Amino acid sequence: MTTLTDPPKESFRLSMLIYDTRYRSATIQVVALMGFMLLAAWLISNTLTNLETLGKPISLAFFTEPASYDINQRLLEYDSRDSHLRAAFIGLLNTLVVAVLGCITATILGVLIGVLRLSKNWLVARIMTVYVEMFRNVPVLLWIVLAMAVLIESLPSPRAFRGENPEATMSLFDTVAVTNRGVYIPEALFHNSLGNIHLFGQSSMRFDISLDLVAFLVVLIAGLFVSNKIKQRADKVQEETGERPTTWWQRLAVVFVPIVILLAILGFHLGYPELKGFNFSGGTHMRNSLIALWLALSLYTAAFIAEIVRGGILAISHGQTEAAGALGLRQGRIMSLVVLPQALRVIIPPMISNYLNLTKNSSLAIAVGYMDITGTLGGITMNQTGRELECVVLLMGVYLLISLSISFVMNWYNKRVALVER
Repeated sequence: MTTLTDPPKESFRLSMLIYDTRYRSATIQVVALMGFMLLAAWLISNTLTNLETLGKPISLAFFTEPASYDINQRLLEYDSRDSHLRAAFIGLLNTLVVAVLGCITATILGVLIGVLRLSKNWLVARIMTVYVEMFRNVPVLLWIVLAMAVLIESLPSPRAFRGENPEATMSLFDTVAVTNRGVYIPEALFHNSLGNIHLFGQSSMRFDISLDLVAFLVVLIAGLFVSNKIKQRADKVQEETGERPTTWWQRLAVVFVPIVILLAILGFHLGYPELKGFNFSGGTHMRNSLIALWLALSLYTAAFIAEIVRGGILAISHGQTEAAGALGLRQGRIMSLVVLPQALRVIIPPMISNYLNLTKNSSLAIAVGYMDITGTLGGITMNQTGRELECVVLLMGVYLLISLSISFVMNWYNKRVALVER
């Protein structure tokens, strides 16, 4: 009878970190990480030493100094006596406004153009092709400058609206004034306003939240929630009986009736722009710089989104379309109910990159005088204070944070709409 015993365990030796394949890869990674950290530490130390030699040690104290410059387009209260931190905050909000508006408009245009490019109508498909090739092969900066030039040169000045027989008139029942200084639209006002919530006191990050807007959003979200419950109930009835009850009027009623009642209670009315002196006053003023930047970024990014949508649709098997057609669905229903839902898993990942590009391209706003975060923190503030390193590093951090936030939200949405496979 033979007895088998385990071989004696080999003791660990330092030479095994190099010659033993079980430890070699980990050794190389640790050495590479240490080398990278040493290089980064040397660069940081060298930079700090050079800045101290120049008499400019790292400091953020300049944020408390008065900005001493104006910002023409802003969402919050601001004047030139506010601090550089307040100016950077206003610029950040302007960046977010352009990014959000641009992403929404570019998505709508991109999906529409992408679908139309696959149209069986020869003329429509060729026009969409020309649009895509024209916009995506010209730098976006040129489109921004061109849009600004067109708005300034083609639209009438405010004085053209003056006189008994004016050269220009207001649009939409004399409620909207389109001029070469911008567009004036009616402003939402309330006789029985609920007031505002003042956050962060009188600091540079002070922010007012309108309770009227909060109440409107709460009622709207509650209405959409009830509307969704009605839809789920209709789906359940359809599965059990095969007949779908008519619920469209119920869903519209639970959404819009509470909103109308709330607006009536708050005394909602519109404040219209009026020509006074040499310019319009009242209403909400959207400057040409904002419109030109918004328009150019939307049209430029829509060309790329259109190609993504077209590729996503073509990725779906034609048999899906034929099967849906055999069930009696029309082309519009086939596209909205069968093709696009399946194409989303192909479309959404590259769409994230285009949203990020649009947000970063908004830094070209300085070309038309729109004061975004690049124009404030990375422009006038940096030039006035001479704090190049601090301003650029903070600016990079802001764009990095915005991009990571967009990626997080879109990846979350991508997982929600992804097809579950077993």
